[in-house]
Amino acid sequence: MTLKELAIGERATVVGFNPSGKAYRRKLLSMGLTPGAELSLVRVAPLGDPLEILIRGYSLSLRKDEADALSVDKLP
Repeated sequence: MTLKELAIGERATVVGFNPSGKAYRRKLLSMGLTPGAELSLVRVAPLGDPLEILIRGYSLSLRKDEADALSVDKLP
């Protein structure tokens, strides 16, 4: 599943990057979205863009296209 498919309050682990999101891969890696990192979806803007996540103790806003490039596994 991708990050944008998570519901608010759900937690997930970064698994990798979708092949279609190659343009965002380097940017996401530099922001700490590395495989194995845990994150939680904090909020989504009213029109669905951007998303705010909490990762490694800081908040990060991602555009919908960037969130779609990130593969995650939902945590229970």
